Formats: sequence, structure tokens, C-alpha cells
Amino acid sequence: MIPERLLARIDEKHKLIQSQRPLSQAIIVKLKEQFSLEMTYNSNAIEGNKLTLKETYLVVNDGLTVKGKSLQDHLEAKNHHEALHFLYDLIEHEKRHTVSEHLLRSLQKLIVRDLDDEDAGNYRKGSVMITGSKHKPPEAFEVAHLMRDLFVWIKKNTKKLHSVELAALAHHKLVHIHPFTDGNGRTARLFMNLILMQNGYPLVVILKNDRQKYYRALEKADQGQSADMERFVAQAVERSMNLYLKAFNSHVPQKAKLMPLSLIAAKSPFSEKYLNLLARNGKLEAHKEARNWVSSMDSLERYLLSRERKRKIRKIPV
Repeated sequence: MIPERLLARIDEKHKLIQSQRPLSQAIIVKLKEQFSLEMTYNSNAIEGNKLTLKETYLVVNDGLTVKGKSLQDHLEAKNHHEALHFLYDLIEHEKRHTVSEHLLRSLQKLIVRDLDDEDAGNYRKGSVMITGSKHKPPEAFEVAHLMRDLFVWIKKNTKKLHSVELAALAHHKLVHIHPFTDGNGRTARLFMNLILMQNGYPLVVILKNDRQKYYRALEKADQGQSADMERFVAQAVERSMNLYLKAFNSHVPQKAKLMPLSLIAAKSPFSEKYLNLLARNGKLEAHKEARNWVSSMDSLERYLLSRERKRKIRKIPV
């Protein structure tokens, strides 16, 4: 369900990242710090946490208290950061750690520690509602067997599906069940990353600015239409890979340098609106930095060459 062009780019970049291992320790530390902060801020902000990116940094790195922000906001930041580093340690010391219910529950327990001690690490005992969603999660008595079914499904499909597709679908299935009283979204995003990182992908961040698009993709997946969710996750994966590759290659050719779509539009026959559509559909290699899509002239040229090849194929008489 992921566009072929997008999946091909991801596979190419995945091979490139693998070919550069062992990676520079200095670069790894820098990227790890950057991605950890970015994910902690964005994942919590999606759920309503009020800390800014800078405030999140001060809380998790300097242990400071931010005036005017709640205790819950502070605890959520600290807990998520700790859960994320637990995940990093797991991957670094045992790459093929079993993807299990026990591990999932351990992640959720870290996420809600000191916020929901009674139910931390345990499946919910009552009904829940998802604010702003039409989906009604299954009743509590169904959760245990649905979760067992989920892990059976993951085991069956680990080698059948592309890692990115598996991670996206597992993420949706988990939030669809909504097995915990609290922390389902943050746990699902960490769980998705466990699957990806085990397969050599960098940490993937779903941006707060994409919250509505993310929710719409989940809603469509609830209705049995998972294409948007898979494409959304694949684009987030490519964004992380682009950032990794950018850090490895400080001397980037001019044509490959990233720039806003408005600048690319000024140098091409296409409007910014059309380029934005190509980026959102995964046809143009691009990713978001803050609220803006960025790409390169090199990426546009590759898209045009691919489009031209397809046109020639269509013209070949049968």
C-alpha cells in the first residue's frame, strides 16, 4: 500500500545507511540527542503536553522546572525520555529482542510512571473513549485476547511484509485496541520504532504539526483503509533517513541541497502547490522541517525522469 517510488527511495537510503556502518560515534551521539528530544517533545505534544521544545530540553537534560507548566507536563517529558532511552539500550545491546507483550507493557509502564501507578503496565479494566474520534475501542474483557492476536499477527508477518509497512500496521492495530487506560498513543509510537530500529532504521518522529493528518490516517485505517497510514509512516521514515544522511555528508552537491518548495517552484515549471501535492503523495522525495516541506532540484529531476520513463512504457505497442 506504500507507493512504489517512495518505498524504492526508502530501500535505497536504508542500504546507504547500512553501508556506512560502523557510524562515527560523535555523529551517533549528536543524532541520538537530537532525535530523542524531538520525539519526546512531539509525541507528548500530540497528546496535549504544553511544554515547548526548548522547555522539554530544559526538563529532560537539565532537570529544571518550568514556571507555569503543570507537574503532569514535567513528568510526561521525563518519563518519555526515559522510555526512549530504555528502547535505545534494548536495540544497542540486543538488536533482535523479542517483540512481546511483556516488552510493550514495560514501555507503557515507563510512559505513565508516577501518573497512573495503579494501572501502569496493565491492560485496562474498563471502557475508554478516544476524544475526537468516531472509533469506539473494544470492551475491556476483549483486550487480552486481542493483544495476543496482535502479537501472533506480528510474528506471522515479520518476514512477509516490508518493515515499514509492518510498523505502520502494528501501530494502527495497537491504538485501535487501545489496551491501556493511558499512554496508548505514546506507547504505540515507541512500539512502532522498536520494529523499525530492529531493522536498521533511525528513530522516526511523528511531528506535532502533522497531528491532524496523523489522526485522519488513523481514522481511515479504522475503516479498513490503511493506505494513508502506511504512506504517512513511510514519509516519516524517509524524513529521519534524510536527516541521518545529511549528518553523514557535510559536503552536499548544490543540486542535492535541501530547500523550501517555494524556491524549487521558482526554478522549475511547477507551482509550489503542485510540488506540495507531489510531496504529500510520496511522489517527490521531500520531508517536513517544522511546517514546511523541503526537497532538492536533484529530487525533482529524479521525479521527472521517472515520469518520463512511465510515459514511454505506456506508448510501447502491445
